[in-house]
Amino acid sequence: MNIKKGQTYLLLGLIIIFLFLTFPKFGTQSVVASYDKNNPVNLQDVPILNYHKVDILNHALSVSPQEFEEQMEYLYKNGYHTITPDQLMAYLKSGKTLPDKPIMITFDDGYLDNYTNAYPIMKKYDFTATIFIITNLIGQDKRFMTWEQVKEMQQNGMVFGSHTANHKSLTSLTKEQVMNELNESRDEMIRKLGKRPKYFAYPTGTYNAEIEEMVRTAGYKAAFTIEYGQVGADSDVYLLQRIPIFKGQKTFRSFFIRLNGAPILEPLGLIKN
Repeated sequence: MNIKKGQTYLLLGLIIIFLFLTFPKFGTQSVVASYDKNNPVNLQDVPILNYHKVDILNHALSVSPQEFEEQMEYLYKNGYHTITPDQLMAYLKSGKTLPDKPIMITFDDGYLDNYTNAYPIMKKYDFTATIFIITNLIGQDKRFMTWEQVKEMQQNGMVFGSHTANHKSLTSLTKEQVMNELNESRDEMIRKLGKRPKYFAYPTGTYNAEIEEMVRTAGYKAAFTIEYGQVGADSDVYLLQRIPIFKGQKTFRSFFIRLNGAPILEPLGLIKN
């Protein structure tokens, strides 16, 4: 092992020890914006969790229902309060006060298990979530939710955003194709849900400055990446970072470190996604 790699492992070890020693009290301070037009850096960072599937598949993007409930129970018992994208934007743009220990929970794609497995657990803890859906798969592919299920969840406080019409990497498409993906998804959500989607998540996590501008042109108010990090005063609202949650041999430990270690790990670049 070279010296540089050894130093990195040592630093990671010290961070993990610190987090576990402070487990009962870590992150207990309220996050209340003290907004100042001349000093917006007073805004504190907000974590945004990023899930995909909640099922028993042996896949990195699949967290089991048992693991998901363990994570939601942790958030509930430790005083976290889920917020919507509207609340986040009001906080970032005008310093509107958020509840103590705010957190956003997001899902990408719109899988059926978001309704059958995740949704009942979210309701149990009185949590809300934002789900970015692939509109051409909703009601068309049995692995994904139906529009009736999406409507039910929306009526009960869940927020839905666009994940394009077909989930193609936008950097592989022409400008015209990108705009078609953005507009088709937006328009279908208006037809089916009666609401214009305000928020977007980049499929496969790929984007560039030109695509970012097209997302803005299509009328979306903010966009979410899959890059690891928290959202704060210096965040580009069209490149909002999240904390991806994966399945692993010790899924809860990974969840705990990714959530609580974000203020330390993100600036050091020790977790990329």
